[in-house]
Amino acid sequence: MESINVELGQRSYPIYIGENLLEQATLLNKHIKNSKCAVITNPTVKELYWSSLEKVFDEPPLLITLEDGEQHKNLDTLNIIFTQLLENFFDRKSTLIALGGGVIGDMTGFAAACYQRGIDFIQIPTTLLSQVDSSVGGKTAVNHPLGKNMVGAFHQPIAVISDTSSLKTLPSRELSAGLAEVIKYGFINDIDFLHWLEKNMPDLLSLDNKAMTYAIKKSCEIKADIVARDETEQSVRALLNLGHTFGHAIETFTEYKTYLHGECVGIGMVMAAEFSHRLNLISKSDCELSKKIIASANLPTQPPADMSKDIFIELMMRDKKTLNNNIRLVLLEKLGGAFVSSDYDPDILANYLDQVHQR
Repeated sequence: MESINVELGQRSYPIYIGENLLEQATLLNKHIKNSKCAVITNPTVKELYWSSLEKVFDEPPLLITLEDGEQHKNLDTLNIIFTQLLENFFDRKSTLIALGGGVIGDMTGFAAACYQRGIDFIQIPTTLLSQVDSSVGGKTAVNHPLGKNMVGAFHQPIAVISDTSSLKTLPSRELSAGLAEVIKYGFINDIDFLHWLEKNMPDLLSLDNKAMTYAIKKSCEIKADIVARDETEQSVRALLNLGHTFGHAIETFTEYKTYLHGECVGIGMVMAAEFSHRLNLISKSDCELSKKIIASANLPTQPPADMSKDIFIELMMRDKKTLNNNIRLVLLEKLGGAFVSSDYDPDILANYLDQVHQR
C-alpha cells in the first residue's frame, strides 16, 4: 500500500492507494469517530462492492443509494441524503462515506459540508477519475441547469481510500475518462510524467497494476502539493482546471447526458492546446502531441458539431473562473507548464471557436 498526506494543518489527511483496501477493516474504522455512519453509493457500485465493504463495520451503517449519473447531481438528490440523515437521527459526530465515483463523492462531500454545518466524511473512490482527482482536495458541489458545480463548498475529507482493485470492473469508457485527468497533471506540471504517459498508455489501458499505481500516486502527489499551497483556489489551484472551462460548457450544453466528465475534459484540453498555439504560446508540434496523447487514451477530441461559437461563449461566461465578464482560461506556455489568463484578445477566441464549429 502507498500512502500520501495532504498537508493542510489540522485538516491534513491521508490518501491510501493499493489493492484490496476495501477488505481492510482497520484502515477504515480508525477514521470513524463513532458508530453512527452512513455509506452513500449508487446501484451499480452497491452491486459490486457493498457485500465486501459492509463486513468491515463493527455495526451496520445506514446505506443510502442514489440514482447514477451526472444528471442526478443536483439539489433534489442532495435533499434525499439530508432526509435520511434526519430520519435516522444523525448528529455532528456522525460520518458519511462516499462509495463511488466523482458524482457520489461530490454529493456526499457537499452533504457533509452542510449537514449540521459540517460533519466528517471519507472518500472511497471506485473510478480512476475520482481516485486521481475529485476525491482529493475538498471540492464538493452539485450542478445547476445553468452551470456545472455552481453550488458547493470546500470541505476536506478525513481520509481517501483508493482501492485499485475496483478499477478491474470499470468500463473501458470510464477508464479513459479517468485517464484524461491523469494526462492533465502532465500538461500542467510535469513534462517527464507526460512523456511517461505517452510511452505507457497501452499498459494503463490494459490495467497493468504497476503502471496504474504509479499513475495514481503521481497524480495525487501533484494535486496534494497544489491543494496544500492553495486550498480554496485563489491562485495556483486554478491550474487544475486545464480544459475544464471548455469542457464544462460542453457538459452543460449536452445536459450531462452525452459525454462523461473526463471525455469533456479531454476535448477541453485539446481546445486549450489549440488555442494556446493560436496565441503563439506553444508550437504546432506540441499542440499535435497534446492531441495525440489524449487520443491515445481513447478520448474524443472534437466538441459537438452543433455547438456554435455563441453557445460556447455564453456558457463559458458562467464559469467560476470568470471575473468582471472576462473569461479566464488555463493555457499552456509549454508542455508541463500552465498558467491562468484573461489577457488575450477575445476576438481571437471567438474566431477560434467559430473555426472549430465549422470544421
